[in-house]
Formats: sequence, C-alpha cells, structure tokens
Amino acid sequence: MNLVPKYYFLTKGVGRNKENLASFEEALRDAGISQCNLVSVSSIVPPKCTKITREQGISMLKPGEIVFLVLARNSTNEDHRLIAASIGLALPSNPEEFGYLSEHHSFGETDEAAGEYAEDLAASMLATTMGIPFDVNADWNEKEQVFKASGRIIRTTNNTQSAVGDSGVWTSVVAASVFIMDPGQAAPS
Repeated sequence: MNLVPKYYFLTKGVGRNKENLASFEEALRDAGISQCNLVSVSSIVPPKCTKITREQGISMLKPGEIVFLVLARNSTNEDHRLIAASIGLALPSNPEEFGYLSEHHSFGETDEAAGEYAEDLAASMLATTMGIPFDVNADWNEKEQVFKASGRIIRTTNNTQSAVGDSGVWTSVVAASVFIMDPGQAAPS
C-alpha cells in the first residue's frame, strides 16, 4: 500500500473550555478537522503534492477517516498568557523534489514572530538537504534572500494561530498541514 499524499491544505483554530481536552477539541472544530482520527507525522511535503484550499480539503474528509497531518498545538489556563502554534512551509522550485514543514509552539510570541520562526525553520531544513550554504545565525530576512536567490527554494510561508488565555478556562490553539491520501479523490474545482 502506497501512502503518499496527493494533496495538502493548511488550517488553524482556537478553542476555549473549562477542560483542557475539550478546549483542544474546540480548536480542532474551529480548524474543521475534529471529525477525523488524526495521526501526527513528521515534516515532509512529497514531490508533486498539490496545495488545495482549506475548504476543498475539508470537503474531501470523511467522518472517522484516519488523516495524517503535521500538527502544532499549544494550550494555557493562565489569564492573559499569549500562546501560538505555527506551521512553516518551504517548497523547492523543482516539483520532483520534496519540501519541508515545521511545527512551532510558543508562549509570548505574536502571530508574526511565531510564524517567521516556523517559516525560517522549514526553509533552513530544506536548504540543508539541498546543500545551499547560509549563515545559521543570520536573521530570517537575510536567510530568506539567500534561499530565494539560490533559485532552488521557490516558496516559503507559514500558517499561525495565536490567542490570549482567559481566566477560568483553558485556551488551545492549533495549526496544521493536513494530507489527503486517497488517489481516488480528485480535488474539487
């Protein structure tokens, strides 16, 4: 059996509840993926795996289906605590090569800071596999220019969700890259 995804989509969500697990469930509902059995996998975007919209991807999922995804999650029950979950994505210019996803979970970081970190992480992992030389201590803007100037990394992005904790309840955030496996499913137009 070949389990190489054909499609992937990015999603994110926030949930709040007096129970930690229930707040996580609500974040998954907000992300549109709570009806599936989720299996976390590592960080590779297969060659020729096509990005589809969140709406297209969710419409292809069946309740109870086992779904593979790269998942970032975080939660807090502290009032005013800023939390974030972020997925970074880096894709090569050659569609025959694989890309990278990263997951990042943080406290006290804005969407922008957490997203930039996750994007930098994914791009750095891809660059090292491609042999692209770069200064690991440079800031993201410098590295991004080096990666894109190489002509071998075509796209980087991030999908980030943050939230501030509320008094008396758990707050959860999730960010995910969800894979669609079934070769019999065609992406909706």
